[in-house]
Amino acid sequence: MRKAALALALLAAPAVAQPQAAGWIAGRVAELQALDKVTARISTIEAKVGETVRFGTLEIHVAACHHRPPDEQPDAAAWLTVKDTRLNGQRVFAGWMFAASPALNMLEHAVYDLRVLACR
Repeated sequence: MRKAALALALLAAPAVAQPQAAGWIAGRVAELQALDKVTARISTIEAKVGETVRFGTLEIHVAACHHRPPDEQPDAAAWLTVKDTRLNGQRVFAGWMFAASPALNMLEHAVYDLRVLACR
């Protein structure tokens, strides 16, 4: 229940909210898993906070990355902005993604899937 309330609060936040108040620890690197649905290629991507990485035609910017303390249930969350260069750099996703609940707020794209695996 606490995770659902935090998720709703974070999703409703207009700016990049910092979930540290809820016991999250800031990380410097987000570990992401990307899937190209056409070629069935799965890649693990490491992106530093503040860095933009590419996967296919996607440009993925990680603005924040947080994880739970070791004594709590494992989870990670990352604020991502994803643009598609094939669509003239149009933003196709912006928001928090959660490792433990990938369907809560996900990238809806015809060619690519993206999920958060961890934060370090």
